[in-house]
Amino acid sequence: MKPVIGFAGLTHLGLVSALAAAAKGFRVIGYDSDAARVAEISARRFPISEPELGEIANNVGDLISYSSGLSALRDCHTVYISTDVPTDDNGASDLSGIGALIEQVAVVLSPHASLVILCQVPPGYTRSVRFPAERLFYQVETLVFGVAIQRALQPERLIIGCAEPTRALPEPYQAFLSAFGCPIMPMRYESAELCKISINCCLVASVTVANTLAELSESIGADWSEIAPALRLDRRIGPYSYLKPGLGIAGGNLERDIATVLRLAEVQGTEASLLNAFLINSAHNRDWVLRILHQEVLDLQPQASLAVWGLAYKENTHSTKNSQALALIACLWPWPIRVFDPVVPAAAAAHPALAGARDALDAARGADALLIMTPWPDFKDIGPHDLSKVMKGDVIIDPYCVLTPAVVHAAGLRHFFRGARHGLDRELVNA
Repeated sequence: MKPVIGFAGLTHLGLVSALAAAAKGFRVIGYDSDAARVAEISARRFPISEPELGEIANNVGDLISYSSGLSALRDCHTVYISTDVPTDDNGASDLSGIGALIEQVAVVLSPHASLVILCQVPPGYTRSVRFPAERLFYQVETLVFGVAIQRALQPERLIIGCAEPTRALPEPYQAFLSAFGCPIMPMRYESAELCKISINCCLVASVTVANTLAELSESIGADWSEIAPALRLDRRIGPYSYLKPGLGIAGGNLERDIATVLRLAEVQGTEASLLNAFLINSAHNRDWVLRILHQEVLDLQPQASLAVWGLAYKENTHSTKNSQALALIACLWPWPIRVFDPVVPAAAAAHPALAGARDALDAARGADALLIMTPWPDFKDIGPHDLSKVMKGDVIIDPYCVLTPAVVHAAGLRHFFRGARHGLDRELVNA
C-alpha cells in the first residue's frame, strides 16, 4: 500500500508539489490555514498560473483532497512544509511563518511520520528545528515558475538533507521519492541547504556572463545568437546553460540567495565580492531598455506614447516579484502607456497615465514605441506587418528577441534586441 503524503501550505510551491505527488499515484492531503484559499482550490479555481496545472488537477481525480483543518494531516506518513517564503527588497527571507507552521503540524503528526521542510531556508535552519532528527528532513525544492509542473514531475535529482546521511531514509519517504525515478542524494542538513543556494549562484554566473558578452556584442558588431550555440557544444558548459541574454536576474529567488551568501560570508569572514559584482552587473542590464528607449525615442519625442507587452517577471507565470516591466514602468511616469499581459492585470503596475488593453495588438495602437518586456509565447504569433499598421512610430524594443528580426525589418520597423549591434539582424550587421 502506498504511503499518504501531506503538504502543509498551498501557495505556489505546495500546490504544484501536491498535484505532482498525486500524479505519481499517491494519496495526497493538501492543508492550508486559509479556508477561502482551500475552497477556491477545491473548486479548481487556482490562485497561480502554470502550464498543465488544470490538466493535472483533472487527471488526479480523487487522489488529492484539500482541508483547512490540521487534523487532516494525522493519517499522513510523510508531511511536507511547503509554503512559499516571502522575501523583502534586500533579499532577506521572513521565516516566521515557516516556524509557526512547523510547530502546528508537529502537534498533529503520527509518532512515526516524517516531517520534510520543502520551502527554502538558510543553512543551519533545519538543524535548529525541534523535532526528532531521525524523522526530520530538508528537501531541495525544484520550483521554477512557468515550468513548475514539469520540474515537479521530472526532477533531475532529489537532494535530501538529513541529520545522519548514512542512515536509511524511512521506508514511506523512500518509497515516495523512488517513484520519481531519478537519483536520490542524501547529505547533511547544511550541505543540502547550501546546495540549493549554490545552484542558484551558478545560474546567476551564467546569466551574468551572457548579459556581459551580449552587451559587448552589441558594441563591436558581433552577434551573440551566433556565439551561444558554440558554447552549448562545449562539454564544460553544456547544452542547458543559461546563455540567453536578458535584463539581469529577476524573480526574487536568485537575488535572495546572493544576499544570503553575502550575509553568511560577512559573518564567517569569507571573501565573496564576486557576488557583489553580479548584483552590479544585473542592475546595469536591468536598465538596458530604458537606455535604448531614451536614445531612440524619448529624448527625440518628449510627447511620445508607449506600449508595453508583458508585466510578469517571466513567461508562463503570474508572478511579478522583481518584474523588470514594473521597474521600467515606474521610471516612465511622464509618458502615457498602454499595457497588456495574458495573465497579470494592468492594475499591477502603478502609473498615473497607464491603461490596460484588451489584447497585444490593441496595446500597440498609436504607440511611438513598443516594449516587449515578457517573452510570452503568444507574442510570437503577432505579425510585425500588423504592428506597423497600428503603431504611430517604428521602434520595437524586444530584449528577448521574441519577434523575428528579418520579418520586423521587412515590415519597416526598427528592432532592438540583446546581443547584436543596434538590434539589427545579422544580414544587416554584415552588410
